[in-house]
Amino acid sequence: MSDFISDFWGYYIAAIALIGIAWCVWLLFSQRKMPKGISTTDDTGHVWDDDLRELNNPLPRWWMWMFLLACVFSVGYLVLYPGLGTYAGVLKFSTQGELAAHREAAEKMQHEIYAKYLKMDVKQVSADPDAREIGQRLFLNYCAQCHGSDARGSRGFPNLTDNDWLYGGDPETIQQTITKGRNGVMPPFGGTIDAKLAGDTAQYVRSLSGLTYDPIRASRGESTFKSTCAACHGASGKGNQALGAPNLSDNVWLYGSSEGVIVEAILKGHNGHMPAHEEILTPERIRMLTAYVWGLSNTSTNAAPTGQ
Repeated sequence: MSDFISDFWGYYIAAIALIGIAWCVWLLFSQRKMPKGISTTDDTGHVWDDDLRELNNPLPRWWMWMFLLACVFSVGYLVLYPGLGTYAGVLKFSTQGELAAHREAAEKMQHEIYAKYLKMDVKQVSADPDAREIGQRLFLNYCAQCHGSDARGSRGFPNLTDNDWLYGGDPETIQQTITKGRNGVMPPFGGTIDAKLAGDTAQYVRSLSGLTYDPIRASRGESTFKSTCAACHGASGKGNQALGAPNLSDNVWLYGSSEGVIVEAILKGHNGHMPAHEEILTPERIRMLTAYVWGLSNTSTNAAPTGQ
């Protein structure tokens, strides 16, 4: 009923339910006797298999009582449990309370499973096969929608299997990212930079990562980069993890490396949002997920036995 803001709808639904039950009872009693002038041997005109004819026999008594008991049961159910609009029922039963109880029991059981991993370093947890299996399931449930089931990301969503990190790839930073989320903002400069100058700047950006570029246009765009872009990305374009500013001097591109894509980023900007999971996942689950994500780009470490 949360979608209806007026009490009218609660009364409306309750009335529909009660009128429906009352109509069923009336229909039952109205058909308990044969109308005058109609014989039980009268043919209704319905014939199956050549000789199977439907007659006007009254309802069997046992069927009528079962139907009536079903109606009585319905009324009793609606008195005890919610079903009449906003009426909560005598027993005050709530599926939310039942769900909370099941969740509490599940978290208690999971806490026992996670307990041994809480005593281990994140890197040790990452090397444990059972822990990685748990972490993978958590990743597929909560992260794969954006980063992909293989964690290699897509346009606008970082690849988590390489060593290129916007905010840092150490366990503490990864855990902070999962817990609190991130909001990466690339401001638009369309109001101060025209398309031609943005194109020249894009050529300079391409030169930083060794891509093919136009030297003349890149030289014109260098001054714009240093006066506008270097504040976040650095004078050499190596980025700033404290701000989440990407490194522009490597071959890893979040949105693409073509001139058109870079120009679009300069003129229109980007808004990258990584949602916080502290209200969704328990601290134990976040730690298991942290270990799994860290291990994706540290495969050599994962090969080491637990405890080394």
